[in-house]
Amino acid sequence: MIRWSVLLFALLISAPALYRYVFDEIDLTEVLVRFLIAVPIAAILLAGLRFVTAGYGKTDEPATPVTPSPDASNDKP
Repeated sequence: MIRWSVLLFALLISAPALYRYVFDEIDLTEVLVRFLIAVPIAAILLAGLRFVTAGYGKTDEPATPVTPSPDASNDKP
């Protein structure tokens, strides 16, 4: 199943072609071909982004609090 974010990003990538279609500079088939080319490119780019950011915010173990204590070797008169 394709994600909505991929389709929206592909629409954003192919927006210049859609803009040119509105002003009747290119044909509808060319707009659709550009959108279909943009879908796998958007899927790859967003999958890479998800892979890079997958580990952020996850903690495997709960952190143990450490109480700082004065070191005896630092006591110099």
